[in-house]
Amino acid sequence: MIKSLQTKNLLCYLLLIATAISCGSRKDIVYLQNAQQFETEVETNTFEPKFKVDDILSIYISSFDMAATAPFNLSKGTGENVEELEYIIDKEGNIDFPVLGKIKLLGLSTSEAKELFRSKLTEEGYLKDPIVNIRIKNFRVTVLGQVRQPGTYSIAGERITILEAIGLAGDLEIKGRRENVLVIRDFNGVKTYTRINLTTKEFIHSPVYYLTQNDVVYVEPNNSVIKTSTLDNRLTIGLSVFSIMLTSIIAITR
Repeated sequence: MIKSLQTKNLLCYLLLIATAISCGSRKDIVYLQNAQQFETEVETNTFEPKFKVDDILSIYISSFDMAATAPFNLSKGTGENVEELEYIIDKEGNIDFPVLGKIKLLGLSTSEAKELFRSKLTEEGYLKDPIVNIRIKNFRVTVLGQVRQPGTYSIAGERITILEAIGLAGDLEIKGRRENVLVIRDFNGVKTYTRINLTTKEFIHSPVYYLTQNDVVYVEPNNSVIKTSTLDNRLTIGLSVFSIMLTSIIAITR
């Protein structure tokens, strides 16, 4: 009877330890902890992504004279399979555009590129008051680590915040480190690594609050996950031994 009671106490003790390890404190889990009730903050970030090497662009030119714009809007395919041409920024940062030839777009924003096209089309006498539409076709971000649905996500627009990207990935798992999220950004072969703390509101002023095309967000596991992974083999052996001992104790008590 005494041995049976000791066994039950031991099981309860192990259960309490497991529960304590799995739980995290509020300061480790909650986002934006220092944001105040009804606090207002005017956004001053005028972020626009800059074009990078290997970006795929859709460019469409229009004006009142549609016949004059036709040479600038080439397409491929026939009948119902007609598709507008896409332009890839090459290693030198250029695209080869109909009539205008090579145009350097590397490092420009969408609005800057539109202005460049408008000036070329008007100053060289091709069109009057042209309207230029440019879109990045391969805008995607990757979210990895301790999130519910890690993967690469295509973005319809050209502005996405790190919170929106994490939302696409199903939010952080409870064991993801919110205070040390890493954003890896590549521009023209140069990688930058920026860490932000999601538990405070200051991260909205970070240069990586708005993600650019092909950014990678990585969420580290917390210490409990790391410790668990290093102890997996020993834990498996320990549980096996414990199971044998428990079976023996139950057999003896009976």
